[in-house]
Amino acid sequence: MKLTGTRRGVDQGLVDRVRQVAGLKGYVAAYHELFQGERSFRVAKTDLRARPMFHHQNDSIQAHLTIVFTALAVARHLQDVTGISIRKLVRALRPLRDITIRIAGNEIIATTQPGPEAGTILGTITR
Repeated sequence: MKLTGTRRGVDQGLVDRVRQVAGLKGYVAAYHELFQGERSFRVAKTDLRARPMFHHQNDSIQAHLTIVFTALAVARHLQDVTGISIRKLVRALRPLRDITIRIAGNEIIATTQPGPEAGTILGTITR
């Protein structure tokens, strides 16, 4: 409001400016959300190595998208918990493998021992 003597009026210039700034902030917020979505696809493509699959059936397409977005959600959660980038997490944890071999009723379990960086990450996750 603008006071002029005893008369009150609305400063239309100020109202227009506030609307413009509010609209701009809405645009910036929307653009930031779009940027985060694009960033997620880049992470899935590069760090998680999610590659295009040429599925033709709806169930196959849905399954593929579910796996990719699940991997992205798990990676983002691990990034939040550990404070380590997704790329570093993948590099440190990728070599870890477990295998179970059954021969003639005997079962052998072989595991890869985590290195120092992977051990630290696993310790942080399990706390």
